[in-house]
Amino acid sequence: MFLNKIKSGESGILTYGITPPKSETSPERIAEIADRTIARLVDLDLDALIVYDVQDESARTCEERPFPFLKAHDPFRFASGYLQDLDLPKIIYRPAGKFSKEELSDWLDELHHHQFYPVFVGIPAPDFPVKTSLPEAYQLWSKHEKNSVVGAVTIPERHAVLHDEDKRILNKVSCGVSYFISQCVFNVSYAKKIVEDLDHTCKNDNKKFPTVIFTLTACGSVKTLTFMEWLGIHIPPDLKEDFNRAENMLESSVRVCLDIASELTAFCAERSIPFGFNIESVAIRKDEIEASIYMVNKIAKMLNEKGIRKRTAAVLSDETIMSLHSENIN
Repeated sequence: MFLNKIKSGESGILTYGITPPKSETSPERIAEIADRTIARLVDLDLDALIVYDVQDESARTCEERPFPFLKAHDPFRFASGYLQDLDLPKIIYRPAGKFSKEELSDWLDELHHHQFYPVFVGIPAPDFPVKTSLPEAYQLWSKHEKNSVVGAVTIPERHAVLHDEDKRILNKVSCGVSYFISQCVFNVSYAKKIVEDLDHTCKNDNKKFPTVIFTLTACGSVKTLTFMEWLGIHIPPDLKEDFNRAENMLESSVRVCLDIASELTAFCAERSIPFGFNIESVAIRKDEIEASIYMVNKIAKMLNEKGIRKRTAAVLSDETIMSLHSENIN
């Protein structure tokens, strides 16, 4: 169970991240999208499903957004109303600062009733008026801590600039946070640096290392690449050039993601640091979504073979994985 794995600091956690349908989508269409999502995920070796809260972050940067922002369906309502047939724990993102304490408290009660778990995220822009601070949100959650876990996000790119992500993480740990989901990793050096500095700080302060779940996503087009950079994901220049020159950008990015997963697995296992992976598809194109499913299967198989992950579902052979990949991508 996801809850027990986080509380015990077990490595090899696998999650899958999705965004809800757009808010103007009809209930019938939402149900169709949910059915397809369940069909894709039901047989995967996953510990939890993450449902993101989509925010308009245009005020965060002066760069023009590559795709227009469209408000999405509420992630909790989507998960509780349409994904109940998917027998996986649900992790629901929510920007705490946009809600009053009363609203957050009621939301947490609903979440707990459904056995869902919260991840509180920051406000969409620095000048956004804050109704509830993150420490206050964690305090509200604490009444559920015996039967729940609360997560937070970590941003390798922020650490590369400010060099204080290890302290930010431990400040949240002191508020009850036990696991962190990273922004998408394409710069593996940035991800390693967070682990190194956090490991050093934890040892110096005699603190328990929290679970770090690294997010990986395939990139199948120049538009997706541009959007990921707009989101603040750092793609090293040489890697970006490789993607742009690749005959098939999607397959090239999948290979890179699998290499990153293997490298981070070895790096964390060597240091006895609890870790996992979250797989997502930034784009809604079918081939990129199916590539993300392929990555889940490959990473699950890799973790099982290394004895890091306990099997929660049948492990597919390489031939089966490649067959599924070929059918879905081609």
